[in-house]
Amino acid sequence: MRPSGREPDAMRAVTIERGVAPKAEGSCLVCYGSTRVHVTASVETSLPPWRRGQGLGWVTAEYGMLPRATGSRTRREASAGKQSGRTQEIQRLIGRSLRAVVDMGALGENQITIDCDVLEADGGTRTASITGAYIALADAVKWLEERKLTKGKVLRDTLAAVSCGIYRGTPVLDLDYLEDVEAETDANFVMTGAGNFVEIQGTAEQTPFTRAELDSLMALAGKGIGELTQLQLATLAS
Repeated sequence: MRPSGREPDAMRAVTIERGVAPKAEGSCLVCYGSTRVHVTASVETSLPPWRRGQGLGWVTAEYGMLPRATGSRTRREASAGKQSGRTQEIQRLIGRSLRAVVDMGALGENQITIDCDVLEADGGTRTASITGAYIALADAVKWLEERKLTKGKVLRDTLAAVSCGIYRGTPVLDLDYLEDVEAETDANFVMTGAGNFVEIQGTAEQTPFTRAELDSLMALAGKGIGELTQLQLATLAS
């Protein structure tokens, strides 16, 4: 039995609320159970020097956790004077995941910066960030399109992410914190709405996992991404 009482293939309750930061070109609050992430998308007409003059846009991301997103206070990284390796790894994951579904030529010489701020962490902060980031990105792209600042269809597909793992010998979908800390295997899947893989991160925390177990995790991820994609489409249509 999972700590939450969920079936192995059941996700936590997932909600996405758009427009939570009215001054941003795109924004949302995404919740995977108790995990809550505030996401904004900011449009800038300036590009990094190495990107200028090519007729191509850019999408990048930043990620951070508020001091009391966890059980005990975490020191602000700005106070420490540098970002942790974990923070850098996650924000790079978010950025490259989003770029996989963006036509940079159609985006034109515009940059969209995604900011993911974790308000409460209960496992799956990076996957929730990616799923919410797509919503904020889509709204920012719509903002550009309405002003005729793009050069065609920018978004190639939807994008979402979910964690899977082996908890007490059973493959399960969407790990919360209690499962994450005990999981024998922990994996994150980033996929498009069409079911294609953008990135897979998988680690055996204790016992190495088998090919059959990996196949089970991939099947669970596919189910979860399908549910998330439907929620994203419904959210954007509302």
